[in-house]
Amino acid sequence: MNIKTYLLIFFLAASVAFSCKILESKTSVSSKHKLEWKFLDTEPFRGKQDDITFIDKNKGWYINGSGKIFHTEDGGISWEKQLEQKGTFFRTVAFIDENVGFVGTVGTDYFPNVSDSIPLYGTVDGGKTWSPVDYSGPYVKGLCGMDVVKEEYINHGKLDYKYHIYAVGRVGSPASMMVSHDSGKSWKSKSMMEDCKMLFDIKMFDKNEGSACASTSTNPAESNALILKTYDGGNSWKKVYQSERPYENIWKVSFPTKKVGYATIQTYTQDSTAQQRVAKTIDGGETWSELNLIKDGSARQFGIGFIDENHGYVGTYNKGFETCDGGKSWTPCDLGPACNKIRIYRDEENEVYGYAIGVKVLKLQPEIKS
Repeated sequence: MNIKTYLLIFFLAASVAFSCKILESKTSVSSKHKLEWKFLDTEPFRGKQDDITFIDKNKGWYINGSGKIFHTEDGGISWEKQLEQKGTFFRTVAFIDENVGFVGTVGTDYFPNVSDSIPLYGTVDGGKTWSPVDYSGPYVKGLCGMDVVKEEYINHGKLDYKYHIYAVGRVGSPASMMVSHDSGKSWKSKSMMEDCKMLFDIKMFDKNEGSACASTSTNPAESNALILKTYDGGNSWKKVYQSERPYENIWKVSFPTKKVGYATIQTYTQDSTAQQRVAKTIDGGETWSELNLIKDGSARQFGIGFIDENHGYVGTYNKGFETCDGGKSWTPCDLGPACNKIRIYRDEENEVYGYAIGVKVLKLQPEIKS
């Protein structure tokens, strides 16, 4: 590396760090404290773990491909193993409150040693017990992502809430969707094969409008990255973005606001200098543009999470990246290998907290200075 290249890299990294500090001083989400990711003490796992979810700062669950479900009540300081089910590959998890939750499995015929063909399990006691979920419609091979929408309504003269739950999958095909409009009491499924061939993630703004991460083919050499949008709760979908390159899909999506969103364009090309990219929308997912991340074929992208319109994180096969200027520039940050899901939350005081999972489990919290 020559001196000019070194100085350029140093200048870019310093500029991003300075931008982050300026933004943190101006935004309410982090005006009190600078935030940092901390690795949590969890059971060691060989490979990528897929999903984690919290209902508040303290109560949360994470899952992995060994058929294990873990629960914490103290913000990740300690974890209880609630379930170990051999032959099950848990892929996605969602809870609507401290009792009712769901875990999706990736299904059979993709990963080795997986025999469980049940796509969805549910709990009504906070994860102490789990049961297969009944659904009407075509068979669902597996699931990769879930999202929950909370809706206010008047229930016998009182303000109450109902939950709409959306689940999509899968890697390796076929593409399917499951939906519940009664807080998970009943479910319907539908094939998505006319719209895409694989589905990886979903984000719904309300019970009608949302975006899905997909690909155009089951053959990686022919697959383009694909983003779909629905206006009728998933009954129909519109193609709003498709890449022009092979070996790509859209893996995960994050919307810090209803207008601004980001998605990871995952590439499987063998080119060691391949340009990694992130897709961005500023009009609620109607149109998308591409942002450059890094030229490195080994930096396959996974999870993505944004604190606000400008400040966010991307996980890759090797490490993580952070931006504070809406994806114009990126600097490395330590998220551990294969950080697959990054969840950013706000509490009642509008303070930010977050959790992430990959090979390791992380917590976003105020920086602790030594």
